[in-house]
Amino acid sequence: MVFFKIIGVIPARLKSRRLPEKPLINLCGKPLIQWVYEQSKKALDNIIIATDDERIRSVAEGFGANVVMTSNKHQSGTDRVREAVSDIDVTYVVNIQGDQPLIPPSMINELVDCLINSEVPMVTLKKEITRDEVENPNIVKVVCDRNDLALYFSRSVIPYSGVCHKHIGIYGYRKDFLFKFAQLPQGILEKKEGLEQLRALEHGYKIKVKTTEYDSFSVDTEEDFLLVKKLMNKK
Repeated sequence: MVFFKIIGVIPARLKSRRLPEKPLINLCGKPLIQWVYEQSKKALDNIIIATDDERIRSVAEGFGANVVMTSNKHQSGTDRVREAVSDIDVTYVVNIQGDQPLIPPSMINELVDCLINSEVPMVTLKKEITRDEVENPNIVKVVCDRNDLALYFSRSVIPYSGVCHKHIGIYGYRKDFLFKFAQLPQGILEKKEGLEQLRALEHGYKIKVKTTEYDSFSVDTEEDFLLVKKLMNKK
């Protein structure tokens, strides 16, 4: 078994509720998932794409990605990530969302630095939120305590504008905790909000949330796709 200290995993599936077949959408000449993979490779040497779909596998292997096939029964991306690394000897795992084609490599590096130097087994990122983002239910908000430990995540404003931050959907875990997390039952908050990170909080585990100056745009809707396409065409 080959040992990796850190590995990045991009979970990908075709059955997106809001934007069908999202990973394979043509974005400026490449499938969306390829942009995510190429940006991630600028930060981490070892990246795998975890999917349950043969179409994604074929496309991803076509652009040179290492692909791990997983079950189609997973309830969240984190559960898929856990299966993907189950046979890999690794200390730290980075869960990179498959819908962020503009993710800055420096953001991934910030997360990894926080993960390695934190006593908390799960970390993520936050940044200042704009007025428009506060009211957008597609933008996840987070509030933290004085030690930057998450108190709550929500698609709604919490507790009111000016206090919450924008949550950046990238996660780092120690592998042992990732396996523990994946075995926890979903709680009512995770189900109601549709936010898997709430599973950790509902079961009493801590999440470190580092502040970053970087931003990343998730492609969840047709409007998001058009915005990201516009930003890429400006480069």
